[in-house]
Amino acid sequence: MDTLNDIFMSFFIAKYDNQYKVAFRNGGSFGGMKRVAYFLADSVSETSGQSFYRFSEVIKGKSRAYTEVIRKSDSLIIKSYTNKTNTLPSSVPHMTWLAKLQDTTSVDNAVNTFVFPKKSLTKDFSTMFVGQTEAIYYNSASDPYPETAQPYLGKTTVNYTFDASHVPNPNKKVLLIIMTQPLFSGFTPNLANLKYRSRYVTLVASDNSFVFNYMHPGSYYVYALYDNDGNNTASSGDWLSTANTAFTLGALGTTTVSPQINFTIP
Repeated sequence: MDTLNDIFMSFFIAKYDNQYKVAFRNGGSFGGMKRVAYFLADSVSETSGQSFYRFSEVIKGKSRAYTEVIRKSDSLIIKSYTNKTNTLPSSVPHMTWLAKLQDTTSVDNAVNTFVFPKKSLTKDFSTMFVGQTEAIYYNSASDPYPETAQPYLGKTTVNYTFDASHVPNPNKKVLLIIMTQPLFSGFTPNLANLKYRSRYVTLVASDNSFVFNYMHPGSYYVYALYDNDGNNTASSGDWLSTANTAFTLGALGTTTVSPQINFTIP
């Protein structure tokens, strides 16, 4: 989201209490403060129109924290609940994350790589939490399955510049936008294609660079938008990089791209 706030979610197979279970890791940094929590699936309902999965905190269960994952044909809904660091008798709503299906091709790499469903152990939780009061961590050094150990994901560095005719105010913002489909056909922008955003970040215009961590392998396009009017979206008078700066990222790969802001949106 920006340099101090991010969220990272992953699902994997774990062994706990002599059983193989689907685990959920939910963590991130909020205002620069880290928090990571581990959950295990304890409720499942699957029908032709909708699937429901509940993941409860490993040690204290649903009373400490839990997450509901709802999959529909065109969307994914994740709802998290917490008792606010044990200050409440039960969990209350904490966050809702909504995703709408936009690009049906960008998942092909993952489908072909993992060939789910399959029983393949990722982490052994048998003794992982012995002696702990909860499966929640506030220190990266003690996290048993940190982001850096997660497989498959890569990293992209975006270095953005301005051409000579566009001199930025360093106090204004630049949005870096990574998409799975191109934004431009020749020199004509198709702003409707912004629905294919994979991820984006808001930076101070003078930052000039940002590293996107934990990216899935695939083919992408990156654009830089100077937000001249401060409304956090592309609009008339804003400046934009017009080239479809394309790149391909492999599993655990790294790449660097350099879009140039060179066009004023009419």
